[in-house]
Amino acid sequence: MLFNLQILFDLAPITNVQLILDGIFIGAVISLSAYGLALVWGVMNVKNLAQGDFVILGGYMAFALFNAGVHPVLALPIVMVLMAMFGWMVYILIIRRVIQQDMFTSLLATFGLSLLLQQVLNLIFGPEVQTIDSKMPNYQLFDNAITLPMVKILSLVMVAVLAVAVVIFMKKSRMGQAIRATAQDERAARVLGINTDNVYAFTFSLNAAICGAAGVMVSIIWVLQPFYGITYSLRSFAIVTAAGLGNLPGVITTGFGLGLLEQYTGFVLGAEYQVASAVVMLLLVLIYRQIQLSRKRQVVQ
Repeated sequence: MLFNLQILFDLAPITNVQLILDGIFIGAVISLSAYGLALVWGVMNVKNLAQGDFVILGGYMAFALFNAGVHPVLALPIVMVLMAMFGWMVYILIIRRVIQQDMFTSLLATFGLSLLLQQVLNLIFGPEVQTIDSKMPNYQLFDNAITLPMVKILSLVMVAVLAVAVVIFMKKSRMGQAIRATAQDERAARVLGINTDNVYAFTFSLNAAICGAAGVMVSIIWVLQPFYGITYSLRSFAIVTAAGLGNLPGVITTGFGLGLLEQYTGFVLGAEYQVASAVVMLLLVLIYRQIQLSRKRQVVQ
């Protein structure tokens, strides 16, 4: 650790630029998954423990299409449509039955869904780590001191386009307004004639489509494995807990912050501690929120 810290300070400009760039690329992708979770959590009050598995499922869809001759960039809209259909089916079969139940029922249901997805992917694709070679170039800057893969730049652009599209949809479209109305007051929305069941189904489908897009980017930047979904679920929960529900700028900012934290933690302590940094951030946020609540408590007289 001390040796890594020495390298970090001795080669501070170059090393920090590389870590910051990698943190931005990672943060952009996990922000997508986190925003999907924030949608489901804020609108439906469902804590989806299978969020990361949706991401991995989208990645494996891109992997299957890649083996069929479809480039991952072209596979992105196909995967989003397929994942939206899958999300709608999951809502009809599972989520609709637990949405009015207590929190632990939804947690158990989505945890069981997570285990099911992991085993199905393991049976179909095997436990081996899979990768996709996008055939995109890597740019070398500052005498090869900084590596800038074109695939990561493209992923960042696609995340930005999707984020803008979601914001415009939520603000301008009739369904987006219905989603926001249902999130604010579900009973009032029903009184005003909004079919909340359709809103819930669409919200969960939109979440699945967003996770599918994140999975495509994961498949071309990193690796796929059936049991890697838990890492993305953990990151999503940490980001949403820190940023709050329905706060897209906060989710994106926190996602970038977590990406930077993971990069510096991995560089200083080792790659095996990267995901642990997300757990630490989640615990610190929960402790801070608990301290805030304790200060606001008043004795009832």
